[in-house]
Amino acid sequence: MTPSTTGSAQALLEELRTVGSDLPGLDTQVPASQIWADRRLHYRLVSPLNRRKFTVIVVGTGLAGAGAAAALGELGYNVESFTFHDAPRRAHSVAAQGGINAARARTVDNDSVARFVKDTVKGGDFRGREADAWRLAEESVRVIDHMNAIGAPFAREYGGQLATRSFGGVQVSRTYYTRGQTGQQLQVAAAQALLRQVSTGQVNLHTRTEMLDLIVADGRAQGIVVRDLVTGKISAVTGDAVVLATGGYGNVYYRSTLAKNSNVTAAFRAHRRGALFANPCFIQFHPTALPVSSEWQSKTTLMSESLRNDGRIWVPVQPGDDRAPNDIPEDERDYYLERRYPAFGNLTPRDVASRAARTEIDAGRGVGPLKNSVYLDFRDAIERLGKKVIAERYGNLFEMYSDATGEDPYKEPMRIAPGAHFAMGGLWSDYDMMTSVPGLFVGGEAGWGYHGANRLGANSLLSACVDGWFTLPYSVPNYLAPLLGKRKLSVDDDAVRAAVAEAEAGVQALINIGGTQGPERFHRRLGDLLYAKCGVTRSAEGLVEGLEGIRALREEFWTDLRVQGRPDGFNQELERAGRVADYLDMAELMCLDALDRDESCGAHFRDEHQTEGGEAQRDDAHWLFASAWERTASDDAAAPGPRYVRHQEHLEFPSVPPETRDYR
Repeated sequence: MTPSTTGSAQALLEELRTVGSDLPGLDTQVPASQIWADRRLHYRLVSPLNRRKFTVIVVGTGLAGAGAAAALGELGYNVESFTFHDAPRRAHSVAAQGGINAARARTVDNDSVARFVKDTVKGGDFRGREADAWRLAEESVRVIDHMNAIGAPFAREYGGQLATRSFGGVQVSRTYYTRGQTGQQLQVAAAQALLRQVSTGQVNLHTRTEMLDLIVADGRAQGIVVRDLVTGKISAVTGDAVVLATGGYGNVYYRSTLAKNSNVTAAFRAHRRGALFANPCFIQFHPTALPVSSEWQSKTTLMSESLRNDGRIWVPVQPGDDRAPNDIPEDERDYYLERRYPAFGNLTPRDVASRAARTEIDAGRGVGPLKNSVYLDFRDAIERLGKKVIAERYGNLFEMYSDATGEDPYKEPMRIAPGAHFAMGGLWSDYDMMTSVPGLFVGGEAGWGYHGANRLGANSLLSACVDGWFTLPYSVPNYLAPLLGKRKLSVDDDAVRAAVAEAEAGVQALINIGGTQGPERFHRRLGDLLYAKCGVTRSAEGLVEGLEGIRALREEFWTDLRVQGRPDGFNQELERAGRVADYLDMAELMCLDALDRDESCGAHFRDEHQTEGGEAQRDDAHWLFASAWERTASDDAAAPGPRYVRHQEHLEFPSVPPETRDYR
């Protein structure tokens, strides 16, 4: 920490957190490349005739949730599936446009499973669990074949083989895609598989239903409390295990690339019930989001990273250059990623590309009406390949850009800027995807293990599919097997009644505040604060200011929130209020984690810790671990804010020894 901020930062850390115990690491005697096979071999099994005796609750119907529910239903388990959408296919997985990675090595470019692991671990700046990256790589082959088999229309070469393209952070072509609609097409296929199980009766689908709390009884997760978003009724559903596949928390920044309804509530309510939250400050800012064009804009729009295959990113050499982009000659353009990182060029990892863009914008070379963006130019690609080829590869993305901006990207460069996007942090889980609460499992972006401090492009859809189709259907039965013969928790149990009553009281408390400001206003102010203090770059001084600002905003929220309408019916303002309440606590934990982690790594870039060349400077001697946070106090009059205990899972990299990332 810098001398001017050490005192205040340290005092705030001592007030908000203590350092707790180390978490047990993965205890195995086999090489990293064999851990998953060995684990599966020793998992306990549930026989087909006994599977109908168990009920598994799956919250979320994106790729991870739909896959887990469909697979468990196909195996014969009773599944209760929940989504707050009106149909499972509307889950946010549809928005991941660019592609899905797989180490199938069908292109002769020297790719392999081991290279996939190396790229993923290095891309995450050595802050993810290496064993998880091996599982991700191994199962990636089955994922592509499986999704192809259930209907995903992957792009193909002229001869019929599946086509691939490159993504950031790698020098091989391993990304499979369906034009610019990969997430949408994969989600449609997964939703259809889920609905097939609904039609057989193995899966009971609950739409327009939001999880409000986790039911923990006898030391394990045994159900959830939900609210019907149409009628307002709050009720409980019990089961033998719970899977949370509820996505990430990037919307804490208000303006993000996520769907407006994406939120952290399910995960954070589980955190309040004892589930550790890992690496909350690891937030990815996507370098190819559309820039904010108005103060009142409610979100940003994502343009796929796949565009960086053929688009070239540049800014004018001269700060403040107001000429139209096509009027700026070649020698007055700075293709800064190609200049700074010649080996990877425009396909540098997202954290590197976002910081580089922010540097150029802050130096006065930003473009557009608000001078807050950089150019992504397809002029050279169109001249080289022809407009028809570019349209075949990215046509729907070009149409999306044109609809959003009124500009023609075939004729003039796109304008892009970093935008809050993906959460690498999430509920801590062990290698079996089970959280610190026995019986509570996590999948997809709601978890933490694969991506470290920066996610490589096209690993998001992959990790969700691997969790849903090829991990949880093995690990959940391993947990269930010893429970054979135990009765499912009754909805009349005291623990269930208490959880429902607490959820009802929480909803009523929001209504009763009776203030003057709606939840949207608080959310917008929180987002502006986070972008300024815990954004693409952070500092100890800024994080202290951010924490103080969040705590003041939270106090104002609980005294001046206005929620119109009644709790017993359709009330979207009430929904938003509950989510913003969780965002305020989530934001505090993010800034606390960012202040505590006194180093730079991946997307967590502390100004105090950078090389002479402006790159992230890790501190492996002190921070080679994942931070897993335990919440130890609730908000009350005596203690105005929660207190946290930071536990550590120390990370080992036997296959990919830590090194300084270099993309030059």
